Amino acid sequence: MRLTKFGHSCVRVEQDGAVLVIDPGGFSERAALDGVDAVLITHEHPDHLDVDALTDALAKRPNVTVHTHADVAAKLKPLGAAVTTVASGQSFSAAGLPVEAFGGIHAEIHPDIPRIANLGFLVNESVYHPGDSFDVPEGARVETLFVPVSAPWLKISESIDFVRAVAPRRAFALHDAILNDAGGKLVDGVLGRLLKVDYQRLTPGTSVDA
Repeated sequence: MRLTKFGHSCVRVEQDGAVLVIDPGGFSERAALDGVDAVLITHEHPDHLDVDALTDALAKRPNVTVHTHADVAAKLKPLGAAVTTVASGQSFSAAGLPVEAFGGIHAEIHPDIPRIANLGFLVNESVYHPGDSFDVPEGARVETLFVPVSAPWLKISESIDFVRAVAPRRAFALHDAILNDAGGKLVDGVLGRLLKVDYQRLTPGTSVDA
């Protein structure tokens, strides 16, 4: 299985010629959707869901399936039967890969801002993408964790505690587009010192084997 980290929170998973893309949003490159077979959307925020990019991808590949929470699916009605709703605790197949959904709600930004639906996705029983949450996939043995590192809703201590709670073999930075170079080095330094797993922040377009 091959993982490619695109901008911000977008991750592309490839196995046996099939392509699964998680959270192709407005901060990520549209190339992530080239040849896509299935898409997972954690939640509705535009940095995780670029509706225009998704519509263009489906126009080129009408057999693409999109899997997301019912609240998000309601905003994707123009995509018709391509969209399948999933719920926390549900297992399903996307692009031939087993997927399990966890969590259910976005991390709190501020008490005055209503919280929205958010699903984390465990792919192939080994790769976990939490979307905008720190929901731990209870009972799962995660090999590769994508950990949010910069957002209006988080502080770095939460990222550290999340990785420690999940206890993966390795962790890659997620949700990092709003970091400048100085901020990125600061975050990477803190995580590198305090985590006891292999941690990296990948340049967009970088691929690793899983």
